[in-house]
Amino acid sequence: MSNEKTPEYRPYHHPAGGWGAAGATAKVLMEQSVLVKGSRGLLSMNQPGGFKCPSCAFPDPDHRKTLEFCENGAKALAHEATKGRVTREFFEKYTVTELMQKSDYWLEMQGRLTEPMRYDAQSDRYVPVAWDDAFALIGQHLRALDSPHQAEFYTSGRTANETAFLYAIFVREFGTNNFPDCSNMCHEPTSRGLPPAIGIGKGTIVMDDFEHAEAIFVIGQNTGTNSPRMMTNLVEARKRGVPIVLINPMPERALIRFTEPQDVLQMGTFGSTPISSEFVHVRIGGDLAIFKGMMKALFEAEARGEKVLDLDFIREHTAGLEALRDDVMGCSWADITRISGIAEDQIRRIADIYMKSNATIICYGMGLTQHQEGSRLLQQVANLLLLRGNFGKPGAGIAPIRGHSNVQGDRTVGIDEKPTDAYLDRVRDAFGFEPPREHGHHVLEAIEAMEAGTARVFFGMGGNFIRAVPDTDRSYAAMRNLNLTVGVATKLNRGHLVHGKDALILPVVARSEIIRTEAGEQFVTIEDAMANVTASRGVFEPVTEHVRPETEIVCRMAMATLPASRTPWADYMVNYTLIRDKIAEVYPEIYADFSERIKNPHGLHLDIPPRRRVWQTPNGKANFLVLPGLEVNVPVRDTAMLRLATIRSHDQYNTTIYSNSDRYRGVYNTRLVIFMNRDDMAERGLANGDVIGLETYSDDGVRRYVDGLNVLDYPMPRGAIAGYYPELNPLLPLDYFDGISGTPAAKSIPVKVVESIASAPAIRIAG
Repeated sequence: MSNEKTPEYRPYHHPAGGWGAAGATAKVLMEQSVLVKGSRGLLSMNQPGGFKCPSCAFPDPDHRKTLEFCENGAKALAHEATKGRVTREFFEKYTVTELMQKSDYWLEMQGRLTEPMRYDAQSDRYVPVAWDDAFALIGQHLRALDSPHQAEFYTSGRTANETAFLYAIFVREFGTNNFPDCSNMCHEPTSRGLPPAIGIGKGTIVMDDFEHAEAIFVIGQNTGTNSPRMMTNLVEARKRGVPIVLINPMPERALIRFTEPQDVLQMGTFGSTPISSEFVHVRIGGDLAIFKGMMKALFEAEARGEKVLDLDFIREHTAGLEALRDDVMGCSWADITRISGIAEDQIRRIADIYMKSNATIICYGMGLTQHQEGSRLLQQVANLLLLRGNFGKPGAGIAPIRGHSNVQGDRTVGIDEKPTDAYLDRVRDAFGFEPPREHGHHVLEAIEAMEAGTARVFFGMGGNFIRAVPDTDRSYAAMRNLNLTVGVATKLNRGHLVHGKDALILPVVARSEIIRTEAGEQFVTIEDAMANVTASRGVFEPVTEHVRPETEIVCRMAMATLPASRTPWADYMVNYTLIRDKIAEVYPEIYADFSERIKNPHGLHLDIPPRRRVWQTPNGKANFLVLPGLEVNVPVRDTAMLRLATIRSHDQYNTTIYSNSDRYRGVYNTRLVIFMNRDDMAERGLANGDVIGLETYSDDGVRRYVDGLNVLDYPMPRGAIAGYYPELNPLLPLDYFDGISGTPAAKSIPVKVVESIASAPAIRIAG
């Protein structure tokens, strides 16, 4: 938090987007001193022949605009193209202990990493290291392990397909499937929960479906902040009269009213478009009850003789309807309304919207995935869509709105701790080694291995692992157990400061920068959230001559670790077409002729079988799957318990903090706040702006506590509160997660208010 600016709470009443977004874009370009350079880069971002936005995974439209970026994409680019530099002189100035006292925002604002660095324990500083020596150190540590399973290989969603594919090959040739991945913390329930239902762990819509949808549901997702370019699709749908139902514990500004920054008329007249036609103010964890209420309304209507179920589709394509009907009809309306917090008439009203629509899209975010039953909760979304045949027809389907720009692509090309035997067989045939068959670690299992001392090396391909994971104090201690930690990154972050006995920082060429090798200029490919794969070519010169492309880092690490390897790492390092040819060999069904097809300026679309009403499940059918009851998290323990959802601010992308403000929620110059219902505040004797502490309910004897939080009167449901991630990660226990996917249940942490002992600065309440 800034010491120079007074924290303030000033509710925002304007439409999202519009002049506020335009002003924020200009401001960030000026703050990073890249107004001219950044503006030039924005003209190339998400355009054919240019580079893919390093921010979210929302697709580009088929008919592209001259400008195809959003406010948060502009922030990501500005911070990547910044004139700020983290040099050897910077590390001479600060010890790691001193840097640990700095905020995440301060670390981000220092600028781009410029050369490889190695931790020196004697001085407690990072010092320069030659690239050859860095790779030699990595190889030395990896070869010294008693077992390959003592290493953990993390992947960030920014990692391009070519790098991720080779990374997966190297790690498996090394001998393990330990692939803790950023998706483990967000959309892993999509990857694990949907395949038993519809045969694939991806969304089933394409951009054109928005033009044909007759109803759109947006559930547990803050579109205006996390995927702002999607707002264009929602605006166009509302202008056509399409009902948009928003189900969320927080009323998000962009989904109430939005001004398109590229709509000249709206901007010139200060106009806006109302987005949600129905706002369902669900309690945290109440979504399952709403879904069952909607399905109950459908079954009741069918029993009255109304033709609301697509019986032909159900007979031909599905299995398990009767078990689902019995489960849903066994739920009482009294329990449904009590647990959801929503009146029966509103649930029936949105069910009626669904029944009247011949083509419905359901979009969702981490508000559904990050629960203890997140994977099975998504199966209930699939159930709802299957009842009316909303797969395999225009304007219909399921749409997980993923975060990082290639998080889906990484999984597609092999970043998976539970690989299939079919994939491993193809790797064996393509590369001539026998890959390990034993399943590896996801994120939480990796931390447990660090704690136990059975993990000795951590390699982070991008990201900020230690700041993203739960149970901060416990995770920090686990990370410090390691012999070696390696962070591949563009910017300095907390993950470089919480490290092993040996530690390396390896700076990389950014997404917006040109990749040059001995074979000439190279490009990489990115898969978006709708399975479109497009080329990404940087336009800026690399920040310094000492940064390296991430693909080169993988290849040189492999050569240093596996000197007898028959894999031609040196060739792949300079010629990315060879990598794409190998991707096609390992994935012939979806990536056949990859090197040729990617020459299309608009890329290629990977096959999604449910779009053809083909179900790659064991029984060849789409399956109605039952989740008994109405709860998706630990039940309420006592009247003092609150359910905490950790959220991102509008000036944040994952763990990257662009400022300490959150414009749309009216918070300025602080991140230490808790949004709470005024009746819950009154019940606890709290006034707007009071300072509180929060403590987690847990059974392991560990006290999890965060202090110095300003409580703010905000339209939350009773019993629900929200606050910012990663500051509140210390409250999330490692053992509080979805059992199928391993995803932390960060959207429903059981906590209680406790007295504060912190001397937090008072927050000014405006208005």
